[in-house]
Amino acid sequence: MNRRPSPAFAAVFATTVAAALFGFADSALAQGAYPDKPVKLIVPFPPGGTSDITGRILAEALGKELGQPVVVENKGGAGGTIGARVVAEAKPDGYTILLGTSSTNGTNSAVYKNLTFDAVKSFTPITRIVTVPGVLSVTSSFPAKNYADFYKLAKASPGKYSYASSGNGGATHMAMEYYKSLSGLRIVHVPYRGTGPALNDVVGGQVDMIFDTLASSYPHIKAGTLIPMAVAAPQRAGELPNVPTFVETGLKSFNEGFWNGVLAPAGLPPEVLKTLHAATLRALRTQAVKDRYAATGALVVEDTPEAFAALITADVAKWKKVAEFGKISAD
Repeated sequence: MNRRPSPAFAAVFATTVAAALFGFADSALAQGAYPDKPVKLIVPFPPGGTSDITGRILAEALGKELGQPVVVENKGGAGGTIGARVVAEAKPDGYTILLGTSSTNGTNSAVYKNLTFDAVKSFTPITRIVTVPGVLSVTSSFPAKNYADFYKLAKASPGKYSYASSGNGGATHMAMEYYKSLSGLRIVHVPYRGTGPALNDVVGGQVDMIFDTLASSYPHIKAGTLIPMAVAAPQRAGELPNVPTFVETGLKSFNEGFWNGVLAPAGLPPEVLKTLHAATLRALRTQAVKDRYAATGALVVEDTPEAFAALITADVAKWKKVAEFGKISAD
């Protein structure tokens, strides 16, 4: 015998189903409403440095595009590996992202043997944001004043000349070793604890040369205490129109300086990746951001996530060969 439910029961049942449906809809909307809270940008170096400045310029502009604050959090130490690990181990929801560098997702994988993350597999690349030209400069008392004469002198006297770096296994050290592997020159490495002391001793003539970012070397070049030999960049630097690129000297693969980019933890949902990528590109295309980066010597670049991933994969392979060539380890 079938019985109809009472009107009271029917009303309660309908209310319950409606609440469940509305709750499901609200949940679905909440899951798709990225971002609905502030995003944390991990800068894996201390405040005040080049990477920190780069990250803060991006954070301000990206926050406007996302409609949520992008908060910079500095996690320096161990050549950037501490901050990179924080992001590698974070939840892949788009709320913790990394200002990656040529070190964190390039050279470090070659020189740190005990990393707990993989420079390629532990991250979702979003895009590069800038490249910073590198420049090989000599102290003002160096006998050569142009690249051709520099090369002849160094080639004729293997082991006679020295170069300073910001530290063993760092990006400037690795870049110079890469140059040595391509050029066949033998130049002695003198490591320092940071770029400042390294530059000071080259300016003072205690060490013969340094390969560093154009941004940090340019004030000394302008003052005449450093003499630029060649620039690692796709084209000549506007600040140094008479200085050749390494490509012009015959080293075709030495055509970039240092890069910064944005990465998230591996497993980032495709829709969040799409949102972050589009917002980052919009931020980079604003004239104010371009001008602020240009003032630091950086050039704005844009990548697809796939192109950025391919670059990182190629960089890791390259730097491992360089580490083997120079017998370099930072552990």
